[in-house]
Amino acid sequence: MKDRIEAIVGLPAIIEGPRRARRTLVLAHGAGAGMEHQFMQRIASGIAADGIRVVRFEFPYMAARREGRRPGLDREAVLRSSWTEVIEALGRPERTVIGGKSMGGRYASMVADGTGVAGVVCLGYPFHPPGRSERVRTAHLETQRTPTLILQGERDTMGTREDVAGYRLSSAVRVQWLPDGDHSLKPRKASGYTYDDHLDTAVQATIAFVREQVSS
Repeated sequence: MKDRIEAIVGLPAIIEGPRRARRTLVLAHGAGAGMEHQFMQRIASGIAADGIRVVRFEFPYMAARREGRRPGLDREAVLRSSWTEVIEALGRPERTVIGGKSMGGRYASMVADGTGVAGVVCLGYPFHPPGRSERVRTAHLETQRTPTLILQGERDTMGTREDVAGYRLSSAVRVQWLPDGDHSLKPRKASGYTYDDHLDTAVQATIAFVREQVSS
């Protein structure tokens, strides 16, 4: 059955799990695919099944694509304000963890300290553009105060295990590595790991993190 699309501050959204849950996880999509992408669906549904309210939403440029338009990526100010407005509209930031895939998680981490949320989960953090390891996107992570979990594939072209070992990250930031995973956490068949296993690991790690940051 297709998920029912709602609206939060005028942005398309999908809400799963108990509406009155004591814990909320808000997820934003990556740069190239929206909230209904298979990756987002799998992660959100797995977490919602544990009794956590999971809210997925789309940034304005992705929402416009639903209407047949093809705008480019929103400016940073719009991505940031979209996050802060959604957090404010949902309420109870102290019982809310925010995050998302790649770009969605990156901007969640950038607004977290100013919004009072309980934590951040990044599903594949874009530490740098592919092939541009000199353009590091970690300045705010060096001083991050909000507890942050980054679930990262070991061979992610936007931040391998070797890359990240050289970064100075706040003690509030921890990285959990998925063996042989790429930017979508997918391992190669020859690795002995499966994509389903890695997605299940990501779901369980996120559930544990949300429960750790938002006590009952």
